[in-house]
Amino acid sequence: MNKIAKRFFVALFVVPAFLILLGVVFYPFLYNVVISFSNMNLRHIKDWHLVGLAQYIKVFTEPTEPNFYAVFLKTIIWTATNVFFHVVLGVFLALLLNQKIRGRSVYRTFLILPWAIPQYIVALTWRGMFNYEYGSINIVLTKYLNLPAVEWLKSPTEAFIACILTNVWLGFPFMMVVALGALQSIPHELYEAADIDGASWFDKLRNITLPLIRPVMIPAITLGIVWTFNNLNIVWLVSNAGEPSDQTHILVSFVYKAAFNLYRYGYAAALSMVIFVILLVFSLTFMKRSKATEGAY
Repeated sequence: MNKIAKRFFVALFVVPAFLILLGVVFYPFLYNVVISFSNMNLRHIKDWHLVGLAQYIKVFTEPTEPNFYAVFLKTIIWTATNVFFHVVLGVFLALLLNQKIRGRSVYRTFLILPWAIPQYIVALTWRGMFNYEYGSINIVLTKYLNLPAVEWLKSPTEAFIACILTNVWLGFPFMMVVALGALQSIPHELYEAADIDGASWFDKLRNITLPLIRPVMIPAITLGIVWTFNNLNIVWLVSNAGEPSDQTHILVSFVYKAAFNLYRYGYAAALSMVIFVILLVFSLTFMKRSKATEGAY
């Protein structure tokens, strides 16, 4: 096969994939960038024009309720809390499943189920569980724990906590699967050598287990942060589109409302680009400072 034939053969496989990426990734991204510099809204759909940085200035200065800074702070709390519990629960359960226990495959299957169920089903199910009168959570609180029922979805704080609890349940299986795969790749000889040296369980965890799963967990944590930061479904469905009083919004749900409820397409596009830059800078910085690309050994 000559060089021309080889290049044609390679192009035969590459070009279709590139065209698909161009249609579903690059073009929408570039179109969103253009819209972010425009005045497009419900009144100006066909006669929109470029207005420079006006929409970006509005993102940071417009006195909306809630404003960008309040929503951004809530998004940080949302992301940090969720990812913390995702990682802690995921690694803890992975450590348990990595032991030789009876029925390990059954436990593993049940623990992966939250991740396998579609998010919108999870969100609507948990919304029903948080119902004040008939929800199972309040039934447990009042009937078995002798605690007062909580109006989960009528107060901003309780509604936000309800969203976090739902997303924690939904997200820990991913970290568990990643951590379990990393644990099973650690050579047993290292633990045998530690046993000979008289190392305790905590010493082996601190000096062998955690350092060796770190190169795998850091990219997973980075991906988890991006996913959680952009997780629209849970907040939108559990709290009923940011209710009560738009106080449970995170940035991505605020973008969705601006675009599809308020029809402020230029503003929503500018805010989405701000989110993109925040996540891009964070991911690159986090991966670099954590030295995630360095080898484990």
